[in-house]
Amino acid sequence: MQITRKDLAPTKVELTISADQAMLDTTKEHVLGDLSKDVNMAGFRKGHAPKALIEKNVDQNALQSRFLDHALNELYGAALVQEKLRPVAQPEVNVTKYVPFTELEFKATVDVVGKITLPDYKKIKVAKKVEATTDKDVTAVLDDLRRRDSSKEEVKRAAKEGDEVVIDFAGTDAKTKAPIAGGKGDDYPLVIGSNTFIPGFEPELIGLKAGDEKSFDVTFPKDYGSVELQNKKVTFTVTAKAVREIKLAELNDAFAARTGPFKTVDELKADIKRQLRVEKENQAQRSFENELLAAVAEKARADIPASLVDEEVERMELEEKRNLIYRGQTWQEHLDSEGKTEEQHKEGLREQAEARVKTGLVLGEVAEAEKITIDDKELNVHIANLKKQYTDPQMQAELDKPENRRELGSRLLTEKTIERLAEYAQQ
Repeated sequence: MQITRKDLAPTKVELTISADQAMLDTTKEHVLGDLSKDVNMAGFRKGHAPKALIEKNVDQNALQSRFLDHALNELYGAALVQEKLRPVAQPEVNVTKYVPFTELEFKATVDVVGKITLPDYKKIKVAKKVEATTDKDVTAVLDDLRRRDSSKEEVKRAAKEGDEVVIDFAGTDAKTKAPIAGGKGDDYPLVIGSNTFIPGFEPELIGLKAGDEKSFDVTFPKDYGSVELQNKKVTFTVTAKAVREIKLAELNDAFAARTGPFKTVDELKADIKRQLRVEKENQAQRSFENELLAAVAEKARADIPASLVDEEVERMELEEKRNLIYRGQTWQEHLDSEGKTEEQHKEGLREQAEARVKTGLVLGEVAEAEKITIDDKELNVHIANLKKQYTDPQMQAELDKPENRRELGSRLLTEKTIERLAEYAQQ
């Protein structure tokens, strides 16, 4: 086999591939062997007739078609290995020379992952910052538990911090006056100071009495979960329907016993503190890994095919659409609330999509540089552990599907690679 490579762009390659006679002979033998399984010839058991006889008796068009398909696939696959290319799409194939069974040359043009240059990732240092668990944190959890076990009494006075106010609310874009998707609710019980609503919303309820109506503006945080609402100023109109004073449960040993397997308040506090430490450690680990990956990816250089970024944009949009279905909003309503066309929305996701793709490619390159692999034994152990968690037969069958095994293997490889980077970052 002869290969001539021409780089048309950093992420597009043209391969001119010529087959040698030995390869063509092997391909012909293989194809005739496959065809013989379906040919009945007098005097021979099916599949055992001489290949020379098979060749004379099979449909010649079928023989040529299968021979050419097999040869093209075999040669193209071997060329990818030899040239160390990672294709991201099906190639465009053009046969330039073909004499049945004796000569074959073709051109294959394909988008590929371009050159990836890793930084000296072993020297990239990131500190893991774990927040200390304070008595104030424990008290906040205790207050929340006491609130859940509290009693409520409707009052006629103005609402104050700690009260529950039952409200109707509706949000509109402060500029366009268009309703905000998901920004409306009726008979919603909201505790002032619970910090469950957008920052700046709950303090506006202080001073309201049942029957009062109030309008005010709130600007959504820049990191708000819904992209279309980030940094958006929204005008809320609120009607207070009832004000309830919350009487927290008394903090004593009886309360601790109602809360869980605790005999005393001190046991309850110790358990809360232990859980908070675990949560903060987990959060710190996630933040550390995200910061580390961002640092490595930022310092790396990568030629990324546009098609890979396009695929990631499509995945991100699909995830958005699923979330919208859950929230009861259509895709067009979502676009209208953002004031964007379909193309503008896609373009808005492109930078984030490119960052995701680059991070994934860089992680793959690190795994190769570090010779990190996942063998069948590791994967089988991981799947066995998952089956212990998910006992549903249908779910267990899903875990055994080849495509899901590949996905799980890819995740394990990513986790091991991140662990290796974390080791270097903390040395």
